[in-house]
Amino acid sequence: MKRSTDRILTSHVGSLIRPEALKDQIRAKQSGKGFDEAAFDKVLADSVAEIVAGQVKSGVDIVSDGEFGKFISWSQYVLDRFSGFERRPIDAKGNPWTRGADRARFKEFYAEYDAQEAPATQTRAVCTGPITYTGSADVGRDIKNFKAALAKTPATEAFMPVAAPASVIPDRENEFYKTEDELLDAIGKAMHQEYKAIVDAGMLVQLDDARMAVTFDRMVPPASMADYKMWAGKLVAVMNHALEGIPEDRVRYHVCWGSWPGPHTTDVPLRDIVDLLVKVKAGAYLIEGANPRHDHEWKVWKDAKLPDGKILIPGVISHMSSVVEHPELVADRIVRLANLIGRENVIAGSDCGFAQSPFYRRVHPTIMWAKFEAMAEGARLATKQLWGK
Repeated sequence: MKRSTDRILTSHVGSLIRPEALKDQIRAKQSGKGFDEAAFDKVLADSVAEIVAGQVKSGVDIVSDGEFGKFISWSQYVLDRFSGFERRPIDAKGNPWTRGADRARFKEFYAEYDAQEAPATQTRAVCTGPITYTGSADVGRDIKNFKAALAKTPATEAFMPVAAPASVIPDRENEFYKTEDELLDAIGKAMHQEYKAIVDAGMLVQLDDARMAVTFDRMVPPASMADYKMWAGKLVAVMNHALEGIPEDRVRYHVCWGSWPGPHTTDVPLRDIVDLLVKVKAGAYLIEGANPRHDHEWKVWKDAKLPDGKILIPGVISHMSSVVEHPELVADRIVRLANLIGRENVIAGSDCGFAQSPFYRRVHPTIMWAKFEAMAEGARLATKQLWGK
């Protein structure tokens, strides 16, 4: 895993906005109408090559494949790579992600917001049998496309984002395993194959985990902070087990408070969970830092200790605002953390992905690229301050 040894490196969380040609192919694949597999494969490979080249051109050092090989959402895509799940129509139970203290306080806002938002999937996911990983061909295709794209660029390093065990199909229902813990264990064991395939291919694997922090808003109250931390501690244990045998310096762990542009008044404070986050057996931790609800939390690292040898990749640009951050603000966010934990331990990043599914994006593509350029320029300004060059 690369470090900022002589300058501040840049990266991001991974999911990027899909081009129209690829979205057209995904629609055809999902509908089964007019689907040409050879044409689909070519458009997918070409799209990955273009998005990798675009990242390098905009100044991103550590790049992803944009998650272009995932055809549902960042967490639901696993439905295409697991056995043991059925998809059923949404019923009166509704969507569990429409609950929470923030939603209760701002119900009028969320009523408007939900009316404008389309869910990533129109079905419920129900576990009805033993979970096994069936996605070897899919992840193999993604790796092949990404490697071919990387070969055409001078990218510093590459990573592929995947769902952390707790965030796999987060609205799932269980009709097979005796307990939720057993279900989560089975998911972790199955996902290990995807994690290992990516690392064995020579790339970094990034575990995305929105469920870890977001669940606090849905759990406390009536549960206590102690109850929540006990639950979260179990998630960390399952995650570490799923990473068994994979070197820590090949793993990135991303945690966020959800990517939607809501009030977020009841998010769990970073200071209350940082002790759990650094227990994840990863070489780098990606944590929201540009979100105005969490921008102040860089101060947590005045007291919290980043484990020796680990890297912090704070969000210095936001994925959910069309305002492009000024490079000097980006530099300020980088420098204040570098002064606390060491410049070599900081890589500039984004808060979350710019697209939560193939058909949903947070900003216009031109703004995504402008934000990357601002991040790269901010990293150059920070480098001048930290290295004097």
